[in-house]
Amino acid sequence: MYLTREITYQAARTVAGQLKEHFSKLLTAAQERGDTELATEPHTQAIEAILDTAFWASLRHEEGRSPKISLAFLPPGQAEQPLLFAQRLPLLSTVLTKLAPGVERQGIHLGVWFEEDDFYVWGTTRNIPSLCLVVDVSEPGLLVVKHRRNDGYGKYANVAILKGDQVKLVDEEHSTLPDCPSMLTSLLGFTSPATWHSSVNVLIQLAVSMRAHRHGGTLLVVPSQTSQWKESIVHPISYTVSPAFNAMANLLKQEDERENNLTAWQAALRQEVESIAGLTAIDGATIISDSYELLAFGAKIGRPKGSNPVEEIFVTEPILGGEASVIHPSQNGGTRHLSAAQFVHDQRDAVALVASQDGRFTIFSWSPCEQMVQAHRIDALLL
Repeated sequence: MYLTREITYQAARTVAGQLKEHFSKLLTAAQERGDTELATEPHTQAIEAILDTAFWASLRHEEGRSPKISLAFLPPGQAEQPLLFAQRLPLLSTVLTKLAPGVERQGIHLGVWFEEDDFYVWGTTRNIPSLCLVVDVSEPGLLVVKHRRNDGYGKYANVAILKGDQVKLVDEEHSTLPDCPSMLTSLLGFTSPATWHSSVNVLIQLAVSMRAHRHGGTLLVVPSQTSQWKESIVHPISYTVSPAFNAMANLLKQEDERENNLTAWQAALRQEVESIAGLTAIDGATIISDSYELLAFGAKIGRPKGSNPVEEIFVTEPILGGEASVIHPSQNGGTRHLSAAQFVHDQRDAVALVASQDGRFTIFSWSPCEQMVQAHRIDALLL
């Protein structure tokens, strides 16, 4: 096969070979497990062409708006109930920009395939095979390479993030960074069949929703067996919930409903997640118990009497080549991040989720191995 296309986005050339190898390993492992309905392995030229076209399209505007689109590499025959164009469209940035307003809704992919010497867009689909290469245009100059997970449920797995000339490859095995407790290891596999409804997955669903509202916010997850966490909260709390609101907690206990009517149960859980995440947009922290009961929102974090200020935090990010670092918490973000780090420093059984308005997202937890607060930067997993 020889496809003629000039690639002018240098980052596409830089990362295409690594992405091809990554998808090849994923698909080979899936085949050896006996998985079926798998995607076609993407070749280097396809990855380069899709990234190059998507990048230049992201910098264009249609009626004053930047495009937000999702491109999936598959032939029409691998899509379920595809919407087919009568005439194939060339894979060009101008074409993608024109199509963007009509396909920017979540879950819609533009299908990309090739024939003879070039690539084309054949239509749209909502259903793609497992491990299918997907490239999302999230904002100008920002591309996210991902794939549909084997089990088919939940958020797609992110593989790489390209922003301008910067490339970050997600470390899916989390092999390069210390992780104690194993928060990031759990987060990287959060939609596997065994764990998708687990506590870690609910935190990720809340994180995705918090990040989406773009107001910034803090969510504190405190132990239900003790009220010691109240020592780190300024009283009176602006909005205390009494009795505790337990709709999400009750849903997570409904084993029978989850097994018998999974779709309805998922929809109900998603609704509760959106409700609680929405409260984090209000000034102050939202507080839930570790059994997912809503306790308060609009709360101000304070340092308990006799407590020392947090001086160091341990920062990790699940990126290949990334290194863990110890920094002063003020270097990690603004007041919201500093107060969350202080809260976890004083309340070591608690977890704090912090969203910035710029899209950064950090989960703070206490590391018994390092004996300090660990800040998990998980932006790369949420895009």
